[in-house]
Amino acid sequence: MDAQAAARQLSVVGDEVTVTDASDLLARVARGDEKAFAAFYDLMAASVFGLARRVIRDPARAEEVAQEVFLQVWQTAPRFDVTRGSAKSWVLTLAHRRAVDAVRHDQAATNRDLAYDWSPDVDHDTVLDTVTVRMEHEQVRRCMDTLTELQRESITLAYYRGHTYAEVATLLEANPATVKTRMRDGLVRLRDCLGVEAS
Repeated sequence: MDAQAAARQLSVVGDEVTVTDASDLLARVARGDEKAFAAFYDLMAASVFGLARRVIRDPARAEEVAQEVFLQVWQTAPRFDVTRGSAKSWVLTLAHRRAVDAVRHDQAATNRDLAYDWSPDVDHDTVLDTVTVRMEHEQVRRCMDTLTELQRESITLAYYRGHTYAEVATLLEANPATVKTRMRDGLVRLRDCLGVEAS
């Protein structure tokens, strides 16, 4: 069966679909005939999807474009002029334009994403990071100043210089149990000062 014969397969007579050509169906679609539109869709869907699929690699995206084309057909059927070409040519021209527009749109979106890479591994605002770190360090220094001398020295030796409780006690010439207690109290005070919630 050639394409011309295929284009004459469907028509609407009363409530039933019988043989006619795509242009007749489109004329009925232009008058709001939903049955004619369904018949026209059945007649042209494979061709429209096939063309979209050739232009667009992604089958799901091609299917979206095909649906957009048929929505456009339903909305703009009155503009079809049979003197300027066949209904099939008109619809396939719509499909081709839509598919090309979709490719351009998708490429532009990809280009935007590449230009403004929001991925987590992108460099952060280094000025903001530097200011934030400095503010945090300043807050820690202020909070450390609220501790007793033994608490401050114990925490500094243990957490900033990596010494054990026993080593801190030896360096400060203090009882290890006292150092542990002072460190624990100092850490509680630091936590409260920094506004850190206990885990």
